[in-house]
Amino acid sequence: MNNYPWYNIIENSDDLEQGDFVPECPIVKPPEIITEGVEVNIEIELIDSIILSQSCDLKNAKVSITLVCPYISLKEFINQLPEDNRKTVKAKTKTTENLRKGIFPGYHLLNKPSHADWEDFIVVDFKNVYGIHVENLKQVAGKLEKRLRLLSPYKEHLSQSFARYFMRVGLPQDIIIGSDYIKNL
Repeated sequence: MNNYPWYNIIENSDDLEQGDFVPECPIVKPPEIITEGVEVNIEIELIDSIILSQSCDLKNAKVSITLVCPYISLKEFINQLPEDNRKTVKAKTKTTENLRKGIFPGYHLLNKPSHADWEDFIVVDFKNVYGIHVENLKQVAGKLEKRLRLLSPYKEHLSQSFARYFMRVGLPQDIIIGSDYIKNL
């Protein structure tokens, strides 16, 4: 069996790439309503995040705002599900397997890092996408003694999964093929 590495540890660096984990990343939570001319309260939240912006755009200064998504442990993900999806081992197994297969397009499952600081598999949440200025993100990342970086081809797989979620289209009516048609094939 081939043991292909999923992650690298990045130490004391503000170098950013797609697939970099930035724990406690400060993001701006937008208010529900913004009215022109009215002052709004801005909320800053710290989230455990992973970078989704393309590495080439980051390296070549093609973006000023970096896209990040939050991540949580698989255990935390399961605990947040409705009770029916976590009541039994069978239900948790089915949910986890569906997550692994990509059946939940709003989420992406990453392998459990083999590094001592990580105890569980990782679930990336595509339903909440945030932008953080690249210079601010470099400052936050540069202060970290060490952080995790997702390696190829797993970072491209993450990107592809994000693209599938982002580009999905809901049709007003699906194609209906009746059993009479199938019998006559």
